[in-house]
Parts: sequence; C-alpha cells; structure tokens
Amino acid sequence: MQEFLNYFENIPSLHRSIILIGGLTLFWLIESAVPLFKFNYRKWKHAWPNIFFTLTTVVINFVLAFLLLKSADWVTENDFGIINWLPEMSLGLYIFLGVLLLDFFGAYLAHLVEHKIGALWMVHLVHHTDHNVDTTTANRHHPIESVIRFTFTLLGVIIVGAPIGIVMLYQSLSLVFSQFNHANIKLPKTIDKTISYLLVSPDMHKVHHHFRLPYTDSNYGNIFSVWDRLLGTYLEYDREKLVYGVDVFPDEEKNGKITELLKQPFQKYERPTETPEI
Repeated sequence: MQEFLNYFENIPSLHRSIILIGGLTLFWLIESAVPLFKFNYRKWKHAWPNIFFTLTTVVINFVLAFLLLKSADWVTENDFGIINWLPEMSLGLYIFLGVLLLDFFGAYLAHLVEHKIGALWMVHLVHHTDHNVDTTTANRHHPIESVIRFTFTLLGVIIVGAPIGIVMLYQSLSLVFSQFNHANIKLPKTIDKTISYLLVSPDMHKVHHHFRLPYTDSNYGNIFSVWDRLLGTYLEYDREKLVYGVDVFPDEEKNGKITELLKQPFQKYERPTETPEI
C-alpha cells in the first residue's frame, strides 16, 4: 500500500495525461457501442468545445498545482487536518478516508455551492448547457469555474490534512469517475442501481443534467454517492425521460460555440423557482 501511495506522490505528468486521454478514449468507445441515447449529432463537432474547456482546465490546474503541493506538504509537516487527528489506523483506511473527504470538499460541496449562489450558477451553466451529455461533457467547465473548483479542492486539502499522494490519487479518480458518470452509457438498470449505492453511476448523475428543477439541483457527487444520500440531495428519475440542457438557454447551436460559452456567465439571467415535475 505504501508503494501505491508513493506512486501517486511522484506520478509523472505523462501518466496523468494517459489517465485523461485513456479514460476519455475508453468511455468514448463504450458509449459508441452501448449508448443510452442515440444522439443525432456529429460526435467530433460536439466534442470540440468540450475538449477546449478540458484543455483550459488542465492548464489552470497545472499553473496552480504548486499551491496544492505547498498545502499538502504543510499539513503533513504540521500533522494538521482531520485524517491526521483521528486515532491511528491502517494506511489503507487512511487513504480511503482522505479520498472520501476530498471528494466532499472538492466535488460535492463545490458543486452544491455553485448551484445555490447566483453568480457561481451563471459560471456553472456552461457545464449544464450541453444538450448531448457524453463523456466529453465531464470537463466542460468555464475557466472561472476551474479556478472555483481548484479553490474548493485546496480548501479540502487543508481541512482534510491530505498528503500529496492522496491528493494526486483523488484527482486521478475524480477525473476518471467524471468521464464515467457523464458517459452516454446504457448499463443494465440493476447494475447501475447497485453501483449507485456506493459510487456515482451514469444514471444517477444524468438526473442532475435534466433540464427541470428539482432534478437539476440533485445528485451533486462525483466519486461517492454517500454525500447525496446522507445530505438529502439524492433523487431518481426515469432515464428514458431525461432531457438535457437548461430551459432558459435553449439554443443548441449557440451552446456549442466556444465564444458564446465564454460569454455565457456574464449574461442576464434569473433562475426560476422550483417547479417539480409530476
């Protein structure tokens, strides 16, 4: 287990790139073979703006990575943070708790806050205005959102007390799980449901991309489903009835243009009140 952690402490940039590209390629192929929806789109044309925003996310995280390293080194040297204050435990449990708690701060909490604060919701809209959710949607984040997400992850590192090995492991898992649960994959319902008791499955996350409230404001998790289940934000919906996008930004052509998406957070928009579907 120590060797496993050592690997992620020193994971080469090449290996991180392989995880990004390899995961994207794998789920691209799987969703092409067993799609949940047979989208009437040109896959590469749809993928281009999403890949552009994936690259901006990579650049921002690369530029700011030194802050993660400095913070992780500081909590380690000062024995600071939740997992360092707990009673002595096995290394395996230490790693698991670190990843679990980082998933709360870096994914669940960040995502929840983005939906509850108007200005942040406008930034997050770029992610939700994809009308054909597939594996490339995973990192369709406006550059401002990439900074916001990074800030929450940095906060998580300090509060959790995660060493850099656990941070790198978390980020790798977060990337792959995001590609997985956004993928346009049709798993057998029983398998998908079973996965969702512990992890965020494709059907579970797709509910979050439904265009109507209250479903848009549910299922915020990325790796572990436990946060949604414990904190009352878990919802289910018939996957065959899902409609992607946001009802006040219905123009699919505009929502597929990089220039329009970069401007989207600065447009005037007021969120509708919750109107549950029957």
